[in-house]
Amino acid sequence: MRYVVTGAAGFIGSHLAEALSARGHDVAGVDAFTDYYDVALKEENAQGLDVRRLDLAEDELDLDGVDGVFHLAGQPGVRSFGDVFDLYVRQNLVASRRVFERAARAGVRTVFASSSSVYGDAERYPTPEDTEPRPISPYGVTKLGCEQLARAYANGFDLDVVTLRYFTVYGPRQRPDMALARIVDALARGASFELSGDGSQSRAFTYVADAVEATIDAMERAPAGATYNVGGGVEATMREAIETLERMSGRSLELTERPAAKGDVRRTAPDTNRIERELGWRATTSLEDGLNAQWEWAATRVAAS
Repeated sequence: MRYVVTGAAGFIGSHLAEALSARGHDVAGVDAFTDYYDVALKEENAQGLDVRRLDLAEDELDLDGVDGVFHLAGQPGVRSFGDVFDLYVRQNLVASRRVFERAARAGVRTVFASSSSVYGDAERYPTPEDTEPRPISPYGVTKLGCEQLARAYANGFDLDVVTLRYFTVYGPRQRPDMALARIVDALARGASFELSGDGSQSRAFTYVADAVEATIDAMERAPAGATYNVGGGVEATMREAIETLERMSGRSLELTERPAAKGDVRRTAPDTNRIERELGWRATTSLEDGLNAQWEWAATRVAAS
């Protein structure tokens, strides 16, 4: 098959492009290489991949001869209040609208990467897909808006689209602004770490290889219009994740507590019954194994620097 992966130089996108290529598919990656974090890291992610620089909010996406689009590109991060929101509108809503419109015209199946942030502080846990979305960050608002755009193009222009709501994906190459990436980097360098909140906030951590497997399954087998939670089988607090990393690294992390970040939810816990039942997918990587892989990757990079 010939696939396009948007955001192919990013964390999940680069892992997805590699996995698809390893399965023998023809993969064309596109990425805007924005400066949300160090562009050199994105260029490193893209090594060995066919990734073209493309600004989806302006440039035309070529889908001739393409069998499917994995739309992972977007402006990430819940710290999205203030004037920066205009950029989130452009990179998420405007860019996604153009991707959906082009895919609908070309008759190309699209898998859209959304986020657990659309739920906000959910009304119940574990949280099923039919829970009313109530995002508490501008980022979450734009991701929900993208979901609604996808639905509008499905209804109006027969877009074949599947939506995935990722829950705290981690692993090697994780975005450097994310908490686990900053924790393992601080441990590897012997630096201190600023912890937002008291550390009791919990997450359903999802290892990147599991998320990639769910994403490919969705392209290959999901019914049009489906929405799935993609979340790890283990929920842990930030304190528990830090203790696990300290134990496996044999190091102690100096912590400085800061107020909780605006837009950061207290808990995420997905109900994954739907994706397990319909696609047969379940996260299989334990938190211990996943954190160990991320620690070893980070420690090797620091030692080589």
